Amino acid sequence: MLVLRRKPNETIRIGDDVCITVISVEGGIVKLGVEAPHRVTVHRGEIYERIQVENRMAASDLPTRLSSLARKWRERKLREKEADGRGPKSPG
Repeated sequence: MLVLRRKPNETIRIGDDVCITVISVEGGIVKLGVEAPHRVTVHRGEIYERIQVENRMAASDLPTRLSSLARKWRERKLREKEADGRGPKSPG
């Protein structure tokens, strides 16, 4: 890990596109300003971690949701065929 000391109004450059400026340091809290292109996402660490957890949860649930969606689609197509008189009639 690279450790740098900066004072208020001093900057850190990351590549050609990202600039971090120390805005203030008060009572153990550092306020930073980040300038980056729109294509670069910038999050606080705890927000980034929450996004990662939610993405993993959504990805693990995807096969179940896709199976459910496919079943509903087949049922809808069957009902459409029955309504048009092209498919088997359900008892009732």
